[in-house]
Amino acid sequence: MTKTYIMNGLVEKMQSPDQDFRYMGLNDLLLEIKQDPNSFLGDEATENKVLRQVLALVEDKISEVKNQAVKCLGQLIKIIREPHMEYVVDKLIDFSGGKDEELRDIAGLALKTITSELPPEGKIAQKACEKLTPKLLGQLQNSSTPPETLIETLSILSILISRFPGYLVKLDTQPIQVLTPMLSHSRPAVRKRAITTLAQFLPYSQPQQFTELLNGYIIPGLAPSANLEKQRTVVQLVAAVARHSPHQIAPALSSIVPSVLKDSQRDDEELRESCLQALEALVLRCPSEITPFLSSTIQVGNQYIKYDPNYAGGDADEDEEMADEDDDDDEELGDEYEDDEDTSYKIRRSATKLLAAVIATRPELLTTLYKEVSPVLISRFGDREETVRLEVWSTYSVLLTQTGVYGGTPQSNAEYTVGGKRKREEGMEVEDSPYSLLQSQVPSLAKALLNQIKSPKTPAPTLEAGFSLLHKLLTVLPGSLASQSAQIITDAKNVLSASSRSSSAALQVTCMSFLALFFSKHSPGVYAPQLESILPFLLQALAEKHPRIASEAFRVFSALLNALQPVKSGLWADRVYEEAVRRLSNHDTDAEVRACAEDCIGDLWISATDVVKTKDRKEWEYICRTTGRTDGAVKVVTRVATKVEMDDAWVNGSVEWVTVILRKSGRAGKIEAFNCLDALLRRYSQIPEGLPVNLIPTLKTYVVPSDILLLGASLDIVALLLELAPKATFPEVEREILTDVYAIAHSPLLAGAPFESVLAFFAALVEADMQIATHVVANLVIAVEKAQKSDASLTNVAKCVGQVVKAQRAVAAGTIAEFARHLKPASKAKTPQVVLSLLVMGEVGRFIDMSPQHEIFNQAIERFTAEQEEVRTAAAFAAGNIAVGNLHHFLPVIVKMVENDPEKRLLSLHALKEIVTHCSHGQLETVADMLWTPLFENSENQEETTRNVAAACLGKLTTTHPARYLPQLQARITDPNPSTRATVLSAIRYTFAESPSSFDELLGTVIMDFLSLLSDPDLTVRRLALSALNSAARSKPHLIRDHLPALLPSLYKETVVNPDLIRTVQMGPWTHKVDDGLEARKTAYETLYTLLDTCLSRLDLHEFLGHVAAGLGDDSDEVKVICHMMLFRLAQVAPTATAQRLDELTGPLEKSMQGAKVTKDTVKQDLERAAELQRSTLRAVAALSKISQPGASPKFDAFVAAQQKSSEWGVEFRELVGA
Repeated sequence: MTKTYIMNGLVEKMQSPDQDFRYMGLNDLLLEIKQDPNSFLGDEATENKVLRQVLALVEDKISEVKNQAVKCLGQLIKIIREPHMEYVVDKLIDFSGGKDEELRDIAGLALKTITSELPPEGKIAQKACEKLTPKLLGQLQNSSTPPETLIETLSILSILISRFPGYLVKLDTQPIQVLTPMLSHSRPAVRKRAITTLAQFLPYSQPQQFTELLNGYIIPGLAPSANLEKQRTVVQLVAAVARHSPHQIAPALSSIVPSVLKDSQRDDEELRESCLQALEALVLRCPSEITPFLSSTIQVGNQYIKYDPNYAGGDADEDEEMADEDDDDDEELGDEYEDDEDTSYKIRRSATKLLAAVIATRPELLTTLYKEVSPVLISRFGDREETVRLEVWSTYSVLLTQTGVYGGTPQSNAEYTVGGKRKREEGMEVEDSPYSLLQSQVPSLAKALLNQIKSPKTPAPTLEAGFSLLHKLLTVLPGSLASQSAQIITDAKNVLSASSRSSSAALQVTCMSFLALFFSKHSPGVYAPQLESILPFLLQALAEKHPRIASEAFRVFSALLNALQPVKSGLWADRVYEEAVRRLSNHDTDAEVRACAEDCIGDLWISATDVVKTKDRKEWEYICRTTGRTDGAVKVVTRVATKVEMDDAWVNGSVEWVTVILRKSGRAGKIEAFNCLDALLRRYSQIPEGLPVNLIPTLKTYVVPSDILLLGASLDIVALLLELAPKATFPEVEREILTDVYAIAHSPLLAGAPFESVLAFFAALVEADMQIATHVVANLVIAVEKAQKSDASLTNVAKCVGQVVKAQRAVAAGTIAEFARHLKPASKAKTPQVVLSLLVMGEVGRFIDMSPQHEIFNQAIERFTAEQEEVRTAAAFAAGNIAVGNLHHFLPVIVKMVENDPEKRLLSLHALKEIVTHCSHGQLETVADMLWTPLFENSENQEETTRNVAAACLGKLTTTHPARYLPQLQARITDPNPSTRATVLSAIRYTFAESPSSFDELLGTVIMDFLSLLSDPDLTVRRLALSALNSAARSKPHLIRDHLPALLPSLYKETVVNPDLIRTVQMGPWTHKVDDGLEARKTAYETLYTLLDTCLSRLDLHEFLGHVAAGLGDDSDEVKVICHMMLFRLAQVAPTATAQRLDELTGPLEKSMQGAKVTKDTVKQDLERAAELQRSTLRAVAALSKISQPGASPKFDAFVAAQQKSSEWGVEFRELVGA
């Protein structure tokens, strides 16, 4: 069938007198277009005919047909020709301005549908905007347009500007000039809609248009003489502009905020509410510019949070009882008193939100907030309007969160008595900190909150919020509710005593979650007197069918058992045990309940050993199952094996169970199983004879290089068996495992903890059998000689040989003689043999005095001039470590070479680095003076590697005698040679890693002298200064916190791209840009990331966020990734401040998600790098999406929606958001 035939058939249907046919005709058209958009295109006359028929049905009498016609237009607008589009828009505009109200509504809906359905890319959208916007603006200018149509038109313009800002900027008619008069419309609804639309257009308008609006409308409208209606509108406009275009309004705040503060005192409730909302928007969106007005803003918030003209109550004590009294009054008055007229609660709620905005974005004011705002919030805990009360509690929760993140560290609990009073030394003033102020306010806070919770009329959501707030308080200030113990337990009992039908499960869970924390954060003496009264209700909750209630009840008992440890007797412990066993024996038990029951059994064995010892131990049969999830059970068995004296029969059963788990395929949970096995083996009073025979074959399967971590864990167990039962274990190890270990020991993949496990295995093996040491050394060498060069790490083999000799000193002489053969001048040994021999000499020489074999040291020195680099490096390693064995004999030789032999200087410095690294503190002190001068003289070398080696040694030496050497380093900060300054910085960085507190005291006085090099003229020195600051921020944050105001400007300066450092390099036919400042910039951003972790409370988050936002647009992918990590962290520690910048961050994040542009020169690595950047961006966006407020950041919301629908990244993004 032809397209024309199909379309004509549909038109016939649409013209049918039967409404069902008309509806189905539209429906079929919709389906045709969705399946194949081209089915509509073809003959222009037919297209025209169909389109006119659809438009005719927009005027249909039947609502379903009209709505279906609107849906069709939404799809058609994407594919129709330009003249047709113009016709549709004209027709709908005419309808929307007509007299027929129903037709006006449906035309408005159609226009909204069209604007929402337009594809974001392509010419269609551009053409639609060009045609539609002037007509919509014309409709606004038409004085006869009805108010309802104006509201619809403004809504459509809002959709257009939020979806297609780029197309609306180039219009002839300036929207701002058309929208401004709408603010004076007689209908409030039109004014409200116009405010939003105008605010959305402002970011894309010319600066002078905003200036005209500001001077001609906003500032006059805020004047005290302005009429009330206009003032309300202007204040609402200020709030809207602050939300949509803060950068425009921010410079004018000095003339706006004082007027808004004055207007808030006018006697008009709607104006007051608008003023408070405007101030809240300004606090959130213009953080720097609002700072001078913060104290006045807080005063206004404090003033209006108490605003309740219809309540005759007076002081704060009465306020606490307000809610109850008010309810009683209402009942007595019956129908005479109607509270519908009272809108004062809106003002109180807005004032609370304003204070919440200040609290959430101004951590630097915490102390002030505790003095000025906290007491006011506490006095309003009993507000008679429930929405306000919950808002007040929520605001206080934000204050507690900020205290936990930025308040420093709480004083130790020893400072507080059980009554919660603060002890002070006579005559000593204790400086007010957020924690000390909070502690002093806890009694009034707890009294006000508990009065609300105890009321029988309090609804479940309010009770839940109350317990959540108490939970937050205890998280921030543990042990602070001791004095209120009796009332807390009574209130909790009332909640738990209500049946789960009348009281929501969520409330019971929240209440028990708080109780678990309460028990664990207070000493048992605090709540012991009331415990008996609440236990029956907690035991009742254990038996609940609802899984969340039952699992939370188990958690409460776990907390209680840990707090009361040891529990000698008690019926309740028996009941908990029985209930846990019942749950574990039932196969249908919910997974979470089962996990909590397993934990509880563990806690019973640890804390109430006497109670459960007498039982039949059935619980272990149910816990130690081999099917289903076993990770929780493994942790429980590990805890019990570590902390409880269990008999060998239990250990045997548990070892068999863990062995079965280790035999299962898959990697999940295996590390934990090995840890469990370790704890169990140590618990044996004596290892059973047959255990190694059964266990070693299972462990053998893990001695493979495919999973290095599990290899290390299995060898740890083998080493432990060799230690605990050498006679039974050694033959099995020799037969089953040893050959495999030889084959793996030389693997270059082995490093870190797993390699330490290999060394521990060899030590245990040699100690278990004295005869095997020589065979082990020989076999290690044979294995490495057979291996391919790429799979052979001679360093690892040398370390293994060194470990064998250390464990069995008797073979030292033979081993030295064997390997020394290859070093003799007459030897014809191959290069690998020479390298291995040198490395072994170094490993052995470290703990054995080799002065009798002085010629070996000389042979190592001679190899400094070898042709092969690996021989030279090994020779330096050998010389340095042999010198460690006898410093006074060998060290002068090396020092002499550093001073007098330029050819061997670098290798001699490497040898010195080995000495400095491996010598004890005491040894170093004796030779430090001998090393200091030659090291410093060589630090002036232009060669960076030489400098770095010398700096590492100088740093280590400085820690041996800081009082002597720190001033010497400090004196060279001003050295004219940049190489010397660079060495000083590298050296001081090495001291941060390991130095005692006495060193910190000396360093604290001079650290700023070193860090002053952040503004050094030399780029390398600046980069090293940044690196030193990064190390100090990570290792010694307490030394730099107070200096951050002086350091941050230099640090922020380094995050900015410096065009002078970018040069163009010619590479054959291509030119390539090189940014010499990139390394310093990366280090600067890394330092910002470190500061975010260690010095958060001293950062101005708004300024910090600005630099993070700039980094997102950096040309370097590495800088972008660091910024993504910072955004992830900021979303956790500063959600409110970060949420205000989401739209600003969206542009660069979108760009990062676009991926690599594929050209003929694109290689696989480019695509992989781009995909990695996209993943990094996705992680940041997922974290930010969790803090985004609905509707507050439309650009960001649209970006998130696009990621969720993305075919490439959608699944991964949804997983990240769900994680």
